[in-house]
Amino acid sequence: MARILVVGPHPDDQELGMGGAIARLAQQGHEILLLDVTNGEPTPLGSPEIRAKETAAATAILSPDLSKYPNAKPVQRLLLGLPNRFVEHTLEARHAIAGAIRAHQAEIVFTPYFEDAHPDHRAVTRIVEDARFDAKLTKIDMPTPVDGWTGEAMPLGDPIYPKWLFYYYATHLRWVADPSFVLDITGQLETKIAAIKAYHTQFVLPEKNRRVVEWVEASATYFGSRIGVGAGEPFFTKEPVGLGSLDGLSL
Repeated sequence: MARILVVGPHPDDQELGMGGAIARLAQQGHEILLLDVTNGEPTPLGSPEIRAKETAAATAILSPDLSKYPNAKPVQRLLLGLPNRFVEHTLEARHAIAGAIRAHQAEIVFTPYFEDAHPDHRAVTRIVEDARFDAKLTKIDMPTPVDGWTGEAMPLGDPIYPKWLFYYYATHLRWVADPSFVLDITGQLETKIAAIKAYHTQFVLPEKNRRVVEWVEASATYFGSRIGVGAGEPFFTKEPVGLGSLDGLSL
C-alpha cells in the first residue's frame, strides 16, 4: 500500500476535487494524509472554530468503515497554517510542505491543477512542485510539522522524493478539464457529496454555493461517462504513468 499526501489550499478543496478518490483509496488500505495549507478563514458565515469542526466531520466521512474494511486506516489531516488569501511561493513555505512530505513519507502527492483563477491555488501548486524536490535533499533540516488543528507535532522522517505528482481539478476557471486519466468513483460519489456538504457554512447555508455541489455531481457523472462508469474524477500528470498490464483499464 502507498503513502499518499493530498494537498489543499483550503479545507474543502480536497473534497471538491477528489473526495471520491480519497474515499476509495482509503478503503483500499492506502495511508492518506490531507494537508490543509490554510484554515480557509475568514469567510462570510464561518469562523476558525466552525471550520475546524466542519473539517473534522468531512474527514470522518471520507474515512473507511473499519467494520467493512478491516485492513484500512482512517484518513488523517494536518493544518499547515499559512494565512488564507495571502499564500506566497517562498522558501519558508516550500520547506514547510517538504517537512510534511518527509513526516508522512509520501510516495504519491496530489495537488490542485496549476491553471486557476485563485492566487492561493496557483501559489500552493507551485510550492508543492518545488517542495517535492526539496524533500529529498540531504543535509538540509526541514521544519517539523505542527498540526494547526490539534497542536500536535508530526515527527520527521528521512529525505524522500515522491515518485508520483498528480494534479486534481478544483479550479475557479470556467472550463472543462482535459485530464490524463479518470478514476472510477461510482461507489464513492455519495460519500464525496456528503463530505462536501459537511462544510455547512460553505455549501449549504449560502444559497448561491449550493449549485457548486450540483456542478461537482454533474462533473462526476460526465467524467464517469467518458470511461463507461457511473461516476469519475479527472486527474492530470506531467509524467507518463507506467502500466504493468492493461488489467486495470476501464474498457
